[in-house]
Amino acid sequence: MALHRLSSVVVGVPNLDETARYYTDFGLTPVDPADSTERAFHTLDGGEQLRLVRTPVRRLVQLTIGADDHDDLRRVTERLTRLGIDAARTSVSVTAVEPATGVRATVAVTPRIDQPTVPATPYNGPGRRERVNTRAPGVRRTGPVRPRKLGHVVLGTTDLATTERFFLDGLGFKL
Repeated sequence: MALHRLSSVVVGVPNLDETARYYTDFGLTPVDPADSTERAFHTLDGGEQLRLVRTPVRRLVQLTIGADDHDDLRRVTERLTRLGIDAARTSVSVTAVEPATGVRATVAVTPRIDQPTVPATPYNGPGRRERVNTRAPGVRRTGPVRPRKLGHVVLGTTDLATTERFFLDGLGFKL
């Protein structure tokens, strides 16, 4: 199975504008909102990866995970079915709702992110003098930090066994 990327995340927040400012300050690029009830952001290499929607409490609403091919979707669908979880299958994705948290999870056939190589930051270390008589590149940076892609989410649950079963045994995540 080749789950290979966090394609997108939808996070519900009660304070939409304040949270949107935080992610803008964090270095994500805002996308023009379709309406006033949501905000979207993209990263340098991952494209549009984060969407904020208004909810009464902060929570993960939805995530989409990239898979390599239709065999991956078939395997996810079969595993979810064995667990007794309803899964909606299309030609390019499979979607199910995690029972304990209500998070909607989609596994979709998507291309892998082709990230340009970035040279390693030079650091001095024991027996290594890579950066002699000069400041670290981060100290001299003039522009803002810009995340290249989002790669993880945080999910709170009141039923760890059910949530682990869904993500590990159903979707195929690794612990």
